[in-house]
Amino acid sequence: MAFDIEMIKEVYARMADRVDTARGVVGKPLTLAEKILYNHLWDGSTKTAFKRGEDYVDFAPDRIACQDATAQMALLQFMQAGKKQVAVPTTVHCDHLIQAKSGAAEDLKFANKTSAEVFDFLSSVSNKYGIGFWKPGAGIIHQVVLENYAFPGGMMIGTDSHTVNAGGLGMVAIGVGGADAVDVMAGMAWELKFPKLIGVKLTGKLSGWAAPKDVILKVAGILTVKGGTGAIVEYFGEGAKSMSATGKGTICNMGAEIGATTSTFGYDASIERYLRATDRNDVADAANAVAAHLTGDAEVYQNPEQYFDQVIEINLDELKPHVNGPFSPDLATEAGVDLTEKATSNDWPLNVEWGLIGSCTNSSYEDLSRAASIAQQAVDKGIEAKADFGINPGSEQVRYTADRDGLLGTFEALGAKIFTNACGPCIGQWARYSDPKNAPKNSIIHSFNRNFAKRADGNPNTHAFVASPELVAAITISGRLDFDPTKDTLLNKNGEEVMFDEPTGDELPKNGFAVEDAGFQAPLADGSAVNVSVSESSERLQLLTPFKPLATDIKGAKLLIKAFGKCTTDHISMAGPWLRFRGHLDNISNNCLIGAVNAFNQKTDLVKNQLTGDYGAVPATARAYKAAGVSSIVVGDHNYGEGSSREHAAMEPRHLGVAAVIVKSFARIHETNLKKQGMLGLTFAKESDYDLIQEDDTFAFSDLVDFAPGKQLTLDIVHADGTTDAIKLNHTYNASQIAWFHEGSALNLIKKQNA
Repeated sequence: MAFDIEMIKEVYARMADRVDTARGVVGKPLTLAEKILYNHLWDGSTKTAFKRGEDYVDFAPDRIACQDATAQMALLQFMQAGKKQVAVPTTVHCDHLIQAKSGAAEDLKFANKTSAEVFDFLSSVSNKYGIGFWKPGAGIIHQVVLENYAFPGGMMIGTDSHTVNAGGLGMVAIGVGGADAVDVMAGMAWELKFPKLIGVKLTGKLSGWAAPKDVILKVAGILTVKGGTGAIVEYFGEGAKSMSATGKGTICNMGAEIGATTSTFGYDASIERYLRATDRNDVADAANAVAAHLTGDAEVYQNPEQYFDQVIEINLDELKPHVNGPFSPDLATEAGVDLTEKATSNDWPLNVEWGLIGSCTNSSYEDLSRAASIAQQAVDKGIEAKADFGINPGSEQVRYTADRDGLLGTFEALGAKIFTNACGPCIGQWARYSDPKNAPKNSIIHSFNRNFAKRADGNPNTHAFVASPELVAAITISGRLDFDPTKDTLLNKNGEEVMFDEPTGDELPKNGFAVEDAGFQAPLADGSAVNVSVSESSERLQLLTPFKPLATDIKGAKLLIKAFGKCTTDHISMAGPWLRFRGHLDNISNNCLIGAVNAFNQKTDLVKNQLTGDYGAVPATARAYKAAGVSSIVVGDHNYGEGSSREHAAMEPRHLGVAAVIVKSFARIHETNLKKQGMLGLTFAKESDYDLIQEDDTFAFSDLVDFAPGKQLTLDIVHADGTTDAIKLNHTYNASQIAWFHEGSALNLIKKQNA
């Protein structure tokens, strides 16, 4: 029996009428993405054919999912919204605050002790406001959602960028900041610029060492980390139908690494099989009744160039295993000769020290079974693993079933460490080094989604490579990055040269899924009596104080930092040890922009304080400006804010007195997060104006009082030598978003409307 089955039936009940209406208004066949979008309009059936990449549209998502790190701030905001219960089905999943170190049992026990205050807070808030709560150890949010909540044709938002994983079951699932989630929890519309559409036609069928992971690794290489920005990627073709539902989830999940709004697949037999295998026959039956509306129109897939803004075609028969990285998930290389040549020329360490399988991207039963088939061959053929193994199962259901079927035992026979059903190394929650900043240069390989510097273990010298679980297993056993399992041999304990056979695995467990305690806590029917308390002395949690509106005559603002090159949300608000402060805005603000590279000295966390002339840490400098009543400005490069959905990367600068972030281009979620917090997120009208910004500059906005949609703003720059420049800045604010600016934040406006 599915959760929220009546809600799902309501979505399907209205779908035919709304899709037919939209098809008539648009005047042409519709993609799957368009069908789902038009079925979830806040105002009901459409009267408008929305312009892709231009029109802001109000949507009504079906549900919300939050992970424990981002849920803290989201729920702290929701508590201020004046509502008794969430307006749509919502869940909280405890998966981020569990460090991987000793193994599942010890690590979970340690997390429950050290983060008890946070888990108790999330549990009580969930009980009070009608939110489903998944306890620590229950699993990684996106795998748990796929197993329990995702459904074809639905729309979901989540406070994690990899919410897009649910596209594997035919959803439009989108990662957002916590403030966006709060809007929907409070019963308001959710706003999104109507996405562009990228079609990926998959022909042929995967075989041998090629896996669904290789599809997205190749797509990432084609589109780069920003090629999908503002677009939904829709996969179709016979190749798409031939893949498992969890394989589709893997592809959609890592679509976050190309900047895509989300990715999705049409409903087919593999999705139906997965629904039934996860005890959701009622959802499968309901989906079958509207199956024609749960995929794109036939004409679209016959002539995709006429209906998508961009079309990519990949022949799965020819697809080779890929290894992406290091330091960027779009640096795509075919395994074997190509990788060897690139690694050698770039001086990447060829010896692999760790192989990690799991994360929200590749932690399904199928993933573990295919990787375990390689591990079992190593056991059978007498091959000893040359690198360390780490396994992160996706959920307690997957872990329990995989353990029952001997898969985990196979890994353990090679010395693998089974970590908690949690994110762990994927998000920097990995206690690998006592002093990661001074740790040695090394290589690791994993099936995760991101591989930015310091992402996994805090070591800037760790070269992290991304591959499929089966290829990770093979390379980990070999201990060599240049190992090609399709051609190369290994020496076994007897000195014999042996080769791996092709990986095998089960799409779904032959004996079905099993679990003793999935880790779910249903909320109280009436949570009004639940008391949610936050200690004023807490280091982990802090009730929020509303932001004051920024002035419309910002003058005398100082440059806080001019960030050079890549500046992801990890650079702006690091994870790892800082996760413990995700519910305390003032404490976590001490990591604000400490990973960003200062363009003037090429150093991190060292900027000039114009009030004193001294150099110091970014947060301390920002606090000095704020204490003096001086606003500050952040300047950045392309795709600023790439990566996670964490709104802390917007809230921290706002808390520290930053008035505007001015960059060459933004990642979508981060730009929205800045808007939600009442800040100015602006782009250079001329990218070369980035070069005009000097270390001792002072700024003023001369026309902010006339802030309006589609109207450029002017930034007056006074340099230290007395010379000046006036540059034009673009923005994407609409009238509603400008109202957030004038009120100080979107939350302030919600409170005002609910008063």
